[in-house]
Amino acid sequence: MFSGIVAVKGRVEALPEGLPGWLVVSHPDGWGGLGTGDSLAVSGCCLTVIEPRPDRVTVEVMPETLRRTNLATLDLADEVNLETALRLQDAVGGHLVTGHIDSTGQVLEVAPEENAVWVTIEVPPAVARYCVAQGSIAVDGCSLTIVSVEDGKGGTALLQVSLIPHTVQATIASNYRPGSVVNLESDLVAKLVERLAAPHLRELQASSRPKGEG
Repeated sequence: MFSGIVAVKGRVEALPEGLPGWLVVSHPDGWGGLGTGDSLAVSGCCLTVIEPRPDRVTVEVMPETLRRTNLATLDLADEVNLETALRLQDAVGGHLVTGHIDSTGQVLEVAPEENAVWVTIEVPPAVARYCVAQGSIAVDGCSLTIVSVEDGKGGTALLQVSLIPHTVQATIASNYRPGSVVNLESDLVAKLVERLAAPHLRELQASSRPKGEG
């Protein structure tokens, strides 16, 4: 479990024979205190550490991960967001993030406003259904507040988020351009509520049908 508060930016150092396979990411010397088997969020994607070193880490990436995330687009020297897993006593500065990516989205617009940067993202239906204004979403593992939601085509939605200078400087958001593909994780609480409420909603719908209808 993570909080969506990106700790540092890492850099892709090795993609031997491409992915799937193992990925090497460098990070500030001595950061993270990672051990073999630990979980690490790489641009929001929870991956398992198989070889920790003082200034880099090796993680494994499988085909299903590539289907759901933007990791397949990584190249050497690309930057990624990094966050270690939460400990029980840690503060949850953002919101509860599992590191299990729902889908990817596409940046449509990046626009500065005084000290802030507005980012508009098109998200697919699988994510759009859980998005509400002032709600939370994890974008490349960064916990962000949704400012506005507009309906798009085919069940998609257009989200706007506003980034403070620290977020832009401390994360890979500084690299966002129109066309950038980002990892998305919906709010876990919204998904759980939907799942728990689904049987009751079906019962209500069934009881409201006129007699004789299937």
